[in-house]
Amino acid sequence: MIRDTSAQDRMVEVKPNPRRRLILLGGGVVVLALLAWLAPGIGRLFSASASVSSSRLAFATVERGPFVRDIAAEGKVVAAVSPTLYATYGGAVTLQVHAGDTVKKQQVLAVIDSPELRNKLAQEQSKADAMQVDYLQAQVDARTKRSDLQKALDNAQIDEKSAETTLDRTQKAFAAGAATGVEVDQSKDLLEKARITLAHAKSDMGMNNDSLKFNIQAKKLAHDNQLLVVQDLQRQVDDLNVKSPVDGQVGQLFIAERATVAKDAQLLSVIDLSALQVEMQVPESFARDLGIGMSGEISGNGNTWKGLVSAISPEVVNGEVSARLRFAGETPKQLRQNQRLSVRVLLDKRDNVLTVQRGSFVDESGGSYAYVVRDGIATKTPIRVGASSIDKVEILDGLKEGDRIVISGTDSFKNAARVAISN
Repeated sequence: MIRDTSAQDRMVEVKPNPRRRLILLGGGVVVLALLAWLAPGIGRLFSASASVSSSRLAFATVERGPFVRDIAAEGKVVAAVSPTLYATYGGAVTLQVHAGDTVKKQQVLAVIDSPELRNKLAQEQSKADAMQVDYLQAQVDARTKRSDLQKALDNAQIDEKSAETTLDRTQKAFAAGAATGVEVDQSKDLLEKARITLAHAKSDMGMNNDSLKFNIQAKKLAHDNQLLVVQDLQRQVDDLNVKSPVDGQVGQLFIAERATVAKDAQLLSVIDLSALQVEMQVPESFARDLGIGMSGEISGNGNTWKGLVSAISPEVVNGEVSARLRFAGETPKQLRQNQRLSVRVLLDKRDNVLTVQRGSFVDESGGSYAYVVRDGIATKTPIRVGASSIDKVEILDGLKEGDRIVISGTDSFKNAARVAISN
């Protein structure tokens, strides 16, 4: 039989250790304090619908200060006046200049050879000369006719006066018994006949005079009309010498030397270097705020010039609107067509405005809410935004100075009311 070791066991008395007790007690106090301190945060964490790492977000603080709305873009120099010249008539073209040549207003740049047009002018000029002869002949004929009519009128007046005298003598002779009653009657008939002849002469004088005037007027109008035809053809012949409408520089040549072109064909362009402007493309969202006469800045080549918005296109192309700025003062001499410059247009400038850095949250929420971050929790808060600039957005309601909001990355919040922000 195997014996156990119970005979060898003995009771050992454990003495109390005050130091260990103090350590355990102190650790418990620390744990309780830590739990009490973390309890609110843990409660907020559990109240959030989701948790998103802060590395995926962008934050900004609401500030109060000056607010400047402007548009900055790259522009190119264009000529405010850059006419393209066309052939007014078909024919062979002789160029008098080369691309890049400096030209003066009314200087001949090209000559169009058109024998057909010149021959037509000569024919119409000949017709005009013939019509002038007809007009002058009508005036001579009218004077001759008037002279004949006046002669007939004068003769009728003399015959009337003679008939009156004869009747008076015959009546006196009849009273003296020297003439018969038949002779008196005959004298009266002669007087009546003379008076009728005079009346017709006067009538013929008036009617023929009007007819002669109308005839002369008709020939004059026909001649004047033909002169207008000649003048128009003469203008077309003169336009065969293609002249520069402005002082400037020859731009592009669209034809080769001695090329035969049709009417209205492009010949060349002229650039007026004294009236340069800067053309820029503006995003459609900012274009509605642009207005004619707004001030801006044009910079390049180490220089900055004042500018004014001079034109805004009514058409939107690829989400952009074309606008032009003219120089407020004298056009710089060193600029060239199509040269690239930086453009800045001031839309609005105010002081003491509540703003926050612009971010995708404006587009994602439509400017109706933002996520305000406090104690690691992003809370969805209704807001109202105002005007926007390139880097800032105006806050009208819902936020106050010093608030910290999420400006980018809120698409991962899934429209939750509260989101925990983890480190």
